[in-house]
Amino acid sequence: MRMLDLILKKRDGGALTEGEIRFFVDGVVRGTIPDYQVSAFLMAVYFRGMTEAEVAALTEAMRTSGEVLDLSVVPGVKVDKHSTGGVGDKTTLVALPLAAAVGVKAPKMSGRGLGHTGGTIDKLEAIPGFRTALDREAFLRQVDAVGFAVVGQTEGLVPADRALYALRDVTGTVDSIPLIASSIMSKKLAAGADAIVLDVKVGRGAFMPDEASARALAEAMIAIGRRLGKRTHAILTAMDEPLGREVGNANEVAEAIRVLRGEGPADVEEVAVVVAAEMVLLAGLAPDRAAAVAAVREALADGRGLGAFRAFVAAQGGDPAVVDAPEAVLPRPHHRAAVVAWADGVVTALDARAVGEAAMRAGAGRATKEAAIDLAAGVHLRKKTGEVVRRGEVLADVLASRPIPEDAVLRLREAYALGETAEDAGLAGRAAGGPASKVLAILDG
Repeated sequence: MRMLDLILKKRDGGALTEGEIRFFVDGVVRGTIPDYQVSAFLMAVYFRGMTEAEVAALTEAMRTSGEVLDLSVVPGVKVDKHSTGGVGDKTTLVALPLAAAVGVKAPKMSGRGLGHTGGTIDKLEAIPGFRTALDREAFLRQVDAVGFAVVGQTEGLVPADRALYALRDVTGTVDSIPLIASSIMSKKLAAGADAIVLDVKVGRGAFMPDEASARALAEAMIAIGRRLGKRTHAILTAMDEPLGREVGNANEVAEAIRVLRGEGPADVEEVAVVVAAEMVLLAGLAPDRAAAVAAVREALADGRGLGAFRAFVAAQGGDPAVVDAPEAVLPRPHHRAAVVAWADGVVTALDARAVGEAAMRAGAGRATKEAAIDLAAGVHLRKKTGEVVRRGEVLADVLASRPIPEDAVLRLREAYALGETAEDAGLAGRAAGGPASKVLAILDG
């Protein structure tokens, strides 16, 4: 078998066999296929696409290219959760303890932030003492005892994806749905869960800019799960403006704790409850979606979700006092710079990408994987879309442990658009400051 023949076949619109796809993935991992041929193949896929069967075969070959976790020692249905990335997306920190409080077993491997979107592992490392690396036995024990664990992805997991992504990133093939879907699902499947809930973000601050492309990605991943025997549900959630009012690391942890106390922003609560409910449904712990939502809301109201978060922090070596006094335990910023309203009116738009980039420039994110971050840095949004403002009133604050660069403040100011009335942004009939629903659709195949 020659790689050239596979490139030509895909270039001409042919469908590859499972054996041909495995030959390709094995060659990528072993380094026997040169980068120029891998790049040519990726470009052929970008333009020609892949059939559902091809995408499933690619995912399976990538999944088995390295370590595959066996979670069978943990009783019950194990449910994983994945987000395609957003600004202010602390959903994992709320949804997993709520799901665990209802009885779900949720093993989760998560990544670090890169660019304008944050990473769950970075947020958790803002908690003093928190360990994001556990050996396999400790990870499994915690999932069984606490209900969930969140750790960084291991180097041995899906090496084919790392090799392919490095080339996708420099060949303009990142936004190919077959390649995105196989990348995400290969990692989720290698992590060993029985079922998967996908939070697919839609909008300016997300990887998928519109609902049509997000739906196509979600449907592709659901199809992979169906073909490979893993029940998969997807939720499309809006990401035109940030989720919640905090963007960063330590401040997002504090906001997640407020949500678990019943005191947090309604948009974060809404998305977290829906994600947790889908996990409950897939775990077989509720007869239908409405019952799953009711069970999750009960766990939120009676404090069991907050208790699960406390147990989770303690189990991974973090200071559980963060639950009672997050502001006293988490890193605090020593510098603050305000963005003020330049006119009376209404916030008609708040660009999530610009907010995320402002937070990154302040030190909350990283431009390269090797860069260090300032755990106290971020953005606090005092005003969001639909809220009335007065000239000179503070719209948002940039936070950091070190002096704040001017470009961070300028970028945050660019995130805001003001109009004279709510009608300027099509917000007529919406209560001032009242959040629109973030959940656009739920897909369960």
